[in-house]
Amino acid sequence: MDFSSKLLQNAVYEMSQLPGIGKRTALRLVLHLLRQPKEVSKSLLSSLDDFREKISFCEKCHNLSDKVICEICLNPKRDNSQICIVEDIRDVMAIENTNQYNGIYHVLNGIISPIEGIGPDDLTIETLVDKVKNSSVNEVIFALSSTMEGDTTVFYIHKQLMKYKIKFSTIARGISVGDELEYTDEITLARSIAKRVPYDGLSSDL
Repeated sequence: MDFSSKLLQNAVYEMSQLPGIGKRTALRLVLHLLRQPKEVSKSLLSSLDDFREKISFCEKCHNLSDKVICEICLNPKRDNSQICIVEDIRDVMAIENTNQYNGIYHVLNGIISPIEGIGPDDLTIETLVDKVKNSSVNEVIFALSSTMEGDTTVFYIHKQLMKYKIKFSTIARGISVGDELEYTDEITLARSIAKRVPYDGLSSDL
């Protein structure tokens, strides 16, 4: 792609570094911003800068938060005896949109993937174990994508927690095997949460 301007080329290149954004889409977005008042670009840059500098992870659940403790963990109406384990914030948002779950979350910020060099120590599993050990948790709900990596992660966490007297369950497999949780429609996801099934750690049930 030939550019008549080095400034344009640099802007397109930086925009194309975002996931799912190719150079043609990046060019369209950059030209769109160029046609807008300067205040639009300044507002966008300011919000991104604030996000990058001020965003933090909740000390309790590792969800993205504006504060030390996120709004979900601070909500006194949430059931702290239930912990729903998810991969990242996108899954929290997907489940919250179903209005079928009133417990708290634990965000792993990834899943075990040897191919990508991601092991258990790269996730927030240790703090999850501490949470179960030191609080009144009655149920752990596995809400990870039904992929090989997701199932491997579930199996590993179950082994770490099985010595504690808690109930294990996993979202019902209305979600097709191999599907990513964040792309599942809200109705299917809501049914999967509401009709979750016991988890016993057997690979035949994965």
